[in-house]
Amino acid sequence: MFGYRSNLLDGLRTEAPRPPAVRGNPHAPWLAVGVVCFGAFMGQLDASIVTLTFRPMEHDFSEPLAAVQWVSLAYLLLLVALVTPAGRLADSAGRKLIYGYGFVVFTIGSAACGLAPSLGILIGSRLFQAAGAAMLQSNSVALVTTSVPRERMRLALSVQAAAQSLGLGLGPTLGGLLTQTVGWRAVYWINVPVGILAVVAGRYLLPRTRQRSRFEYFDWPGATLLGIATTALLVALSVIGGLPAPGWFALVMVVVAGAAGLAFAVRQLRARFPLIPSALLRSARLVLGLAGAFLGYLALFGPLVLVPQLLDGHGNVARTGLILSALPVGFGVAALTAEWVFPASLPNRVRGSVGAAVSAVALVMLIFTAGSTAGLVMLLGLAGLGLGVFVPANNAVIMRSAAASSAAVLGGLVNMARGIGTTFGIALVTLALHLTAQGGGTHPDGTVAFAVLAVAAGCAAVIAFSIRPLGFTAVG
Repeated sequence: MFGYRSNLLDGLRTEAPRPPAVRGNPHAPWLAVGVVCFGAFMGQLDASIVTLTFRPMEHDFSEPLAAVQWVSLAYLLLLVALVTPAGRLADSAGRKLIYGYGFVVFTIGSAACGLAPSLGILIGSRLFQAAGAAMLQSNSVALVTTSVPRERMRLALSVQAAAQSLGLGLGPTLGGLLTQTVGWRAVYWINVPVGILAVVAGRYLLPRTRQRSRFEYFDWPGATLLGIATTALLVALSVIGGLPAPGWFALVMVVVAGAAGLAFAVRQLRARFPLIPSALLRSARLVLGLAGAFLGYLALFGPLVLVPQLLDGHGNVARTGLILSALPVGFGVAALTAEWVFPASLPNRVRGSVGAAVSAVALVMLIFTAGSTAGLVMLLGLAGLGLGVFVPANNAVIMRSAAASSAAVLGGLVNMARGIGTTFGIALVTLALHLTAQGGGTHPDGTVAFAVLAVAAGCAAVIAFSIRPLGFTAVG
């Protein structure tokens, strides 16, 4: 009996090998990338689909919008706080193992959300779901980069980015359709069959972890400080972006975030087994890459909030969704085709700077054509094309900044930068619209907001070009 329990526990703690037929298949690396694309697609679909359920939930739960918004805010807060610790754990315990359990937790959480009888239970279920999402997102980039040959890394990251853009683009349309026909709970139930399929596919198609980062204990103090810093920062940004709270509370949260961030940095430099290895903290290449990721996602998600505000009253929701889809469609097209358009020898830093610069130009031009439907579609698509070139190239720079044994930590940092960049984009756009409205205009003016987003993309271009090449590779 005890031997059976021991074998069962060992099986739950170890990564199952792939079947020989899969392991020996020449397409095995791309089968693994396909599994990861499940998570990438579902993560972005979930992020863009849930906001369309706010109004129905207000009615069903008899709660105000300020309370319902916590369905998304609580999810984002915990996700950003856990994604780096989950990566550190995965680098030691096994990325395939943690990724698989991430899908299990995310799927169970999705089912719980679909069954939630009250808003409080729904928010609690979203927190459980976010824990699974953190396990997925911290390993997604790492599994891609460790599954394919080094020279195919950028292409694999481009495929993953395309899956993200597909989820992001389908979210508003699918969410509106499901909410209107079946009900808002279907938005969560759709994750369940996909999650079950991904768990099975992951077991048989994902490779076991070959290079691990060993440590004797987990840095709980570091994880706590990082969680406090990111949570306080995101709460402050949400208050600036319109979350009902007094202004002084945002200032307090900024101070708390700064103090916790400083304490975290000190802890990481002094701890024997830090959450983020000290070598990564000293890497200027990594710091610049993460700064670029933050600015790139800020420029990507900002228009998704801005454009619906500018079109309010000038068309129906379906039309707005179709116009807005030009951005993720452009992103996905560029992510999939950049490898064939650009020479293979063109360095990532050049690709990234060109892509971000194109996006910056498109965002500047949107200032003058925001009233034209054709102009919006064309320039949003162009901005998406630029960011679709920038993001995979920049992510490749980040993932080449350290050994494969730290791949999940690096992937977690990428996704943390994305979460904070997304929130900054939403907050800055909302603040810009609020400030321009103070001038007495009767219709939202996107001039300042588009200018802010263009500056962010321009800074990303400068940062990308300033990253020094590795020296031993032409694509570093």
